[in-house]
Amino acid sequence: MTESRRRFQTFDDPGHRKGPERIAALRAALREAGVDGFVVPRADEHQSEYVPADAERLAWLTGFTGSAGTAVILTDAAALVVDGRYTLQAPAQVDTGVVSVVPLAETSAEAWIGEHLGRDRVLAYDPWLHTPDGIARLERAVAKAGGSLRALPENPVDSCWAGRPKPPSGRVVAQPESLAGEAASDKLGRVRAALVADSCDALVISDPHNLAWAFNLRGGDVGHTPLALGYAILPREGRARLYLVSGDIDPALRAALDPIAEIGARLDLDEGIAALSGARVRLDGATGAVALKERVESAGGTVDVGKDPITAMKAVKNVAEIAGTREAHRRDGASVVRFLAWLDGAAARGDLTEIAAVEALENFRAEGGDLRDVSFPTISGSGANGAIVHYRVTRETDRAVRLGELFLVDSGAQYPDGTTDITRTLAIGEPTAEMRDRFTRVLQGHVAISRAVFPKGTNGAQIDGFARLPLWRAGLDFDHGTGHGVGAFLSVHEGPQRIAKTGTVALEPGMILSNEPGYYAAGRYGVRIENLVLVEPRAVPGGERPVLGFETLTLAPYDRRLIDTSLLEPGERAWIDAYHARVRAALSPLLDAPTRGWLEAATEPLGA
Repeated sequence: MTESRRRFQTFDDPGHRKGPERIAALRAALREAGVDGFVVPRADEHQSEYVPADAERLAWLTGFTGSAGTAVILTDAAALVVDGRYTLQAPAQVDTGVVSVVPLAETSAEAWIGEHLGRDRVLAYDPWLHTPDGIARLERAVAKAGGSLRALPENPVDSCWAGRPKPPSGRVVAQPESLAGEAASDKLGRVRAALVADSCDALVISDPHNLAWAFNLRGGDVGHTPLALGYAILPREGRARLYLVSGDIDPALRAALDPIAEIGARLDLDEGIAALSGARVRLDGATGAVALKERVESAGGTVDVGKDPITAMKAVKNVAEIAGTREAHRRDGASVVRFLAWLDGAAARGDLTEIAAVEALENFRAEGGDLRDVSFPTISGSGANGAIVHYRVTRETDRAVRLGELFLVDSGAQYPDGTTDITRTLAIGEPTAEMRDRFTRVLQGHVAISRAVFPKGTNGAQIDGFARLPLWRAGLDFDHGTGHGVGAFLSVHEGPQRIAKTGTVALEPGMILSNEPGYYAAGRYGVRIENLVLVEPRAVPGGERPVLGFETLTLAPYDRRLIDTSLLEPGERAWIDAYHARVRAALSPLLDAPTRGWLEAATEPLGA
């Protein structure tokens, strides 16, 4: 392996326990504004999961660096509401003497507001950081408390944030049609047909992912996701207009878009909206800020809050995107196997740390070719850190990977032809019987999803329990979804499809999802196993209805040392052996002789 080189992720702690002084400064700003509280969501104006540095208000204010959460700062109380992924991480990062960490499973942000705001008090918000539905929920919560809700023209966090980063300005380039699989003009034609069907005159595209897909462009405004931040207005007739934050537009992209779209600056968006007078305008309910709704209405337009039709189109990958994704997973699998073989040696020598593992894996991917970025900061958790679902190692938390522990590594990559996401849990030394039991139950749930066959129209909630049943039988469970959607050289977390209790969207052929059940023993270890899968039609002899199943895209072995074969049913054992044989056949030609030998041993058939 070449000399270590960190290109896409660092190990700095961006905001550990920053709460007291900064929250005090915010409270002073709120008093000056004449309000009694402020809502700080982990969001930018597009409701994105991964946001630019200048939108990391929640991390700056509280120290919490997770990808989802909402802080409510009142003059006399403060809360940070987080979901099950962050119930361990948040208390470790936030000064809990100033900010109470509230599990979402117990109390929502709105419920907390209803209980704590108090009568005749004013709660404020930034209208660019909330959707109309979100504001409706806040209004109900504030009304319950007997208070009132007020939009502020400027975000008060920004006035307190000395040294706030500048807005992004990454280069915006074309995604080749050979990889996109469809011309932008054809995509826009499909979107316009959907607008006609919904009796809408125009669409405001507020989701940068949808902007990237519809116009076959990619950018560099956000870490780990190739997005160009901005908006577009797509009329039923005539040229579209893009309003991009960055002015660094590749000339080839300008030329490619010129027949179908004008490219303008983000600052000109209000001017574009002003031209929508009299139009019925579709605004995406998931990503369209309430500020957009207000601007369209002020211009004399009628807002139709609903679904951006691009979201569903983007979720179903075409032939070129599927082919590219398969090839990306083949290259990525070879890099991951090189890493796993290296890790076995490093662990045996006793010189492995969490950061060293992250650096090594990124280097192996870089050497594999075409790496554009990691698809998210690598989760590299040894021992107790593995039980923190979205753990991010820093120089302060880095620890050695010790014998007798489990090591969980969840990582992914961005390639021009596909996005990857894989988790493997590994035994360092001899695992305990409990570790093997838990791992095997998680593996059984993972295999159950992989083998699932289900009627067309089935949604993710209806199959989520397949992954949990082996754990349920032992009185165990995990507090996150089983799977999220994944983009094609776009976001590693893509909707609307998901395998979860909240997964209400029907799965369709061409959708890509993760398959990642887990188990977490707080303070001791974590187990998660993840592959990406592709929804595909299945032929069932004698079947009376169209059925679907999953093709597994990810290629890397499971740790056989952690599998308790006595728990496996014959069908589970057969599936694992067949998968390992496929991994060996697909990756061996890409590996050197020593790594090939390691892979052969790692993929041997399971014993009796």
